[in-house]
Amino acid sequence: MPITKSAKKALRQSKTRRVRNLSRLNAYREMVKQFKKLVAAKQFKEAREKLAAVYQAVDKAAKRGVIKPNKAARLKSAASRALAVK
Repeated sequence: MPITKSAKKALRQSKTRRVRNLSRLNAYREMVKQFKKLVAAKQFKEAREKLAAVYQAVDKAAKRGVIKPNKAARLKSAASRALAVK
């Protein structure tokens, strides 16, 4: 456990940030999962509508530093390729 006042504050901050980052992480992962399920089920119309939400969630996660920008680009590219191929 932290002893100094500044270390206690740092611990509080890191706990708060962890909760926030986990919610952003889960949000983008859930969007990607839903999108992949739609593509696998060959529901392409619904998948096209979900694509914008996937982009938004991935971009938000990258903007906040939850994932790196190249990973965000890779995820978005894979999502658009999944629709283009089908």
